[in-house]
Amino acid sequence: MSVKQVQVTFDCAEPVRVGRFWCEVLGYVPPPPPEGLATWDDVSFEQGSWFACSDPSGVGPRLYFQRVPEGKVVKNRVHLDVRVVTGLVGEERLAALEAECARLIPLGAVRGQLLLADGENESCLNMQDVEGNEFCLD
Repeated sequence: MSVKQVQVTFDCAEPVRVGRFWCEVLGYVPPPPPEGLATWDDVSFEQGSWFACSDPSGVGPRLYFQRVPEGKVVKNRVHLDVRVVTGLVGEERLAALEAECARLIPLGAVRGQLLLADGENESCLNMQDVEGNEFCLD
């Protein structure tokens, strides 16, 4: 049997905050509330203990954010590469990376190190989300 879908799960302190950040970064949307309810606030579960969102086109993986008691203390073992400049090279790529970085900083992202093209890899920009999880603009 082969895998049909993948969900990426984030452990975090504030699932709704982190999830809404990633919705803005990726253009994802939360699912509609259960039938008969106007909003997710009407659902009886521990408020803010989780958040989910998905690619409205159905192409990308679902993201799930769950509250955990421990804080982040080391570098992520897995991270997302946000592919915003696919196909661009040189100065055009650098300008597009900087533009996307500038869009994400007001959302709470933190800029990291710019890694310049080295003959094998194209330039990318390391960043952190609102809880310090590393990701790359690529």
